[in-house]
This record gives sequence, C-alpha cells and structure tokens, in this order.
Amino acid sequence: MAQIDDLPPLREVIAAHGLNAKKSLGQNFLLDLNLTSRIARSCGALDDCTVLEIGPGPGGLTRALLAAGAKKVVAIEKDSRCLPALAEIAEHYPGRLEIIEGDALEIDPVAVTGGGKVRIAANLPYNVGTQLLINWITTPDWPPFWQSLTLMFQKEVGERIAAEPGSKAYGRLGVLAGWRCKGGILFDISPKAFTPPPKVTSAVVHLVPNQTPLACDLKALERVTAAAFGQRRKMLRASLKALSADAEALVEAAGLKPTARAEEIDIAGFVDLANTFKTAGAV
Repeated sequence: MAQIDDLPPLREVIAAHGLNAKKSLGQNFLLDLNLTSRIARSCGALDDCTVLEIGPGPGGLTRALLAAGAKKVVAIEKDSRCLPALAEIAEHYPGRLEIIEGDALEIDPVAVTGGGKVRIAANLPYNVGTQLLINWITTPDWPPFWQSLTLMFQKEVGERIAAEPGSKAYGRLGVLAGWRCKGGILFDISPKAFTPPPKVTSAVVHLVPNQTPLACDLKALERVTAAAFGQRRKMLRASLKALSADAEALVEAAGLKPTARAEEIDIAGFVDLANTFKTAGAV
C-alpha cells in the first residue's frame, strides 16, 4: 500500500477514533491509499483549484487529494465522529483543508467553495449519491460552478449514468447526464477495498460539463423523461399521455415514432420531445 504522507495508516486512524462505519449514513470507508491516490489523479490538475469533497469519513481520499497538490480541499462531513480525524489532516496540511460539519444536501456548494475553479471529488455515501449528482447536473446556471466531477457510486448507478440508448441501464439519469456532461466510468473498485465491504462493486465516474448542451428547458426535459421512463415498457404515445391528451401528435411533431419506447430515444430525441411539449404548453 502506498505511503503518501507521514500520517498514520487509515486502519490505525479508524481504530484510534472508534470510527465504525454506520449503515444509516451509507458509510463504507475506502482504506487502500493506492486507490484513493488513483481517484485523486483522475480529477485532473488540482494545484490551481478548490476541491469539494463530500463525506470524507476518516479522510483517505482527503489525504490523497492534498498529497496530489490540491490548492484547497473543502470537506463536508455529516458524521461528527470523523471531525477529530479530519482535524489531524488539517493540521498536517496547514491552511489547505477546511472542514464543514453538515449535510451536503442542505449546504450551498457555491457559497462554501467561494467561487473560482472548483472540482468535486467524493466516495459518495450510497444513500445520497444519486440525488447529489442530480443536483449538480441540473443546476439552473450552466456552465456550472464546477469544472469536473470525480465520484464513486455503486457500479449499477455508474452504469445508469453512462448508459447509451438501447441498453437496459439507459434511463432518466443517463439522459440528464449525457445532455449536460461528457465522460463515463473510469474503473471499478472491488468490495474488498472497503471497510466494511459493501455487497456490491463500486465504480468511479468522471464527468466534465458540456459547455454548449442542446438548447432545452430543463424542467420540460425532466418531466418528459420521468413520464417516458416511468412506464418504459409502453410506447411513447401511451407513456406520455400523463403529459398531454394528444401525446401521439406531439411525439410525431418532435420527429419521433409514437410506437417507439423510451429506451430507443437518444438524447437529441428527448430534447426535441421536451421542446415540442414545452412549445405546445403540455409541460
């Protein structure tokens, strides 16, 4: 295992502070510093930016980000038990680590990072990871406040983010991510790398903003994809009736086949569909 700094091994840190992972917080601590260093390198250049980290736990990825040269890391941690361990890292890297106790779902990421170049990196807690991603890729202001997202999810979620039309994993999340971002899965991580080991394989996903996504009303796209994939086995003329009594005509007006199913429609097709429904006042 790599030695990236002079701080104690993570297993010793966890034992010293009594940091047994809590299932209620979706915690699985990644202890392999080779892997945390690989994740940090995957973020891109860090010496001129602030890295926002969610759920640092005992600080394995935090240490890797700082050792990789991050100008500053802002770490949001909900579990107060982890704060003393993180404080030790802050002392080791003076002036470069800011620790915020709180729930990332309730904290304004723009306010805590203070503007400038921001990259987001995290071993996301399983129970809030998808919602955080949706928040970041559906922000009204675009291009967003962040330059890249390097995030760990359950592999199943990672596959949904990177899914292409026609695949079983393709759905609303893949459309939203593919509309506004470029990227995908970088590599998988075995359950054995974590303490305690989760029951599933994890995947590290890297996304960068698409600076000029196809013009589309975000709320319309969200409603259209929610309706279409909410009844994905049905044809569009049936699944979109919740949005319009004349769904078939509107689907045709968008240049799509009313008999097509949601998983057959690419991102450009969903954009056309959302714009057509929006113009017609259906959403």
